[in-house]
Amino acid sequence: MNPLLIIVAVVAVVLLITGGLVQSLQFLLWVGIVLAIIAVIMFLMRSMSGRKSA
Repeated sequence: MNPLLIIVAVVAVVLLITGGLVQSLQFLLWVGIVLAIIAVIMFLMRSMSGRKSA
């Protein structure tokens, strides 16, 4: 019974860690998408504002 309990505990810990990593990676993916959208909007505002580079 003890080896089975250890195996179940190890599997639970591994699943917990991978679940946390996937959640944090998904959060970072959304943050990256939002930052990319903000960068595109800033670029468009800057290019439409009439500033002409030499």
